Amino acid sequence: MKTTIDWTGDASFKATSGSGHSVQMDGPPDHGGQNLGPRPMEMLLMGLGGCSAFDVMSILKKSRQDVTDCRAELEAERADAVPAVFTRIHLHFIVTGNNLKENHVKRAVSLSAEKYCSASIMLEKAGVQITHSHEIRNAA
Repeated sequence: MKTTIDWTGDASFKATSGSGHSVQMDGPPDHGGQNLGPRPMEMLLMGLGGCSAFDVMSILKKSRQDVTDCRAELEAERADAVPAVFTRIHLHFIVTGNNLKENHVKRAVSLSAEKYCSASIMLEKAGVQITHSHEIRNAA
């Protein structure tokens, strides 16, 4: 896996993935940025959420659950000192669908956290406390 990061001026950078996709990152105005994109640490948190949500949906599809929507809401705390690493992250999944089974949703979230989500497992091994919760909503 590869990526490139190109400086685009001030505190702004363009990240391009090995698969050819790009995203603009930028710093806040008080650090010389123009707020043109997410901060690098926000990108890390978004990557974690995407990795885990991908797993959860894949597992639910394989268990033939009729999912109509899946949302992952992440909240993170960072250390007060430099480096301001993540110390705690909570992932809350809101899974919407028809006749979803609680045990299947719970299992999908657990399997992602404990076995499949490389980002989550890597951050936990680095000392980040990661917790998970979920709720099920019926499709209207």
